[in-house]
Amino acid sequence: TAFTTIGILLISVPNKDQLSLGITVKVPKTAMNSEEKTLVEIIDDNNQINLARYINYVSAPQAGAIATFSGTTRETFEGKTVVELRYEAYVPMAIRNLKSICSAARSSWDLHSIAVAHRLGIVPVGETSVFVAVSATHRADALDACKFLIDELKASVPIWKKEVYSDGEVWKENPEFLERRLELGKDGGCCRRKIETAAHDKKSCCKPKVKVEEAID
Repeated sequence: TAFTTIGILLISVPNKDQLSLGITVKVPKTAMNSEEKTLVEIIDDNNQINLARYINYVSAPQAGAIATFSGTTRETFEGKTVVELRYEAYVPMAIRNLKSICSAARSSWDLHSIAVAHRLGIVPVGETSVFVAVSATHRADALDACKFLIDELKASVPIWKKEVYSDGEVWKENPEFLERRLELGKDGGCCRRKIETAAHDKKSCCKPKVKVEEAID
């Protein structure tokens, strides 16, 4: 009899008592492509992002560079004291968009593995709300792709943020999203052309790009 392995998801539960009968332990909503080594997760119900898990996921003997971005809640914004951030998302579309962004990154840079995680719910000061990890043979590809991924996530993925201050709260739109919306209003095609141009020209999003000898990597 032939057996096919569909996928294995390893989950670390800090408190084993949560696994007792009658308790529901919610896990991240995940999309993973084993062929391209891409992992996308939307983590809900105030669960923290395990940074080491995603770094381990993209690590490989053939990858000489790992670039990461960690977005954390800071304590002040324009003189106001920040208590926490609260995130909501349209999860099915968010995962589809993130997978599309990952594919666009692969078409523009020579990458080994990609991991993207975004947290929903309440994110207190000092904790991580979004994490991106990219591995590649050389650092230039990893760094450029990592910046592209977080910039595109902020500009196009349906995830909404509320900033809660000591004296009030407000829903905030990312500057990248506002810029993208203005560009779309002008000519209706900035996203598509940007990705196609990057794929065609292999240009760096992290300019200026310093040319180095490959032997240094």
